[in-house]
Amino acid sequence: MERMGLDTAEFESYLMIHRCGMPPHGGLGIGLERLTMQLCGLDNIRYASLFPRDRARLTP
Repeated sequence: MERMGLDTAEFESYLMIHRCGMPPHGGLGIGLERLTMQLCGLDNIRYASLFPRDRARLTP
């Protein structure tokens, strides 16, 4: 962080977690859109996303 010029005071909570030991986690991370796509049997994840991104739509 210091090498990149970042202020370590802004990342104190993040650094404290790693200083005290990060608890193990499952890391499922499938994402709500991907889960919705699978449950609804959709062919494309854009159909399950509230604000899909493509060349014609860059902002919500």
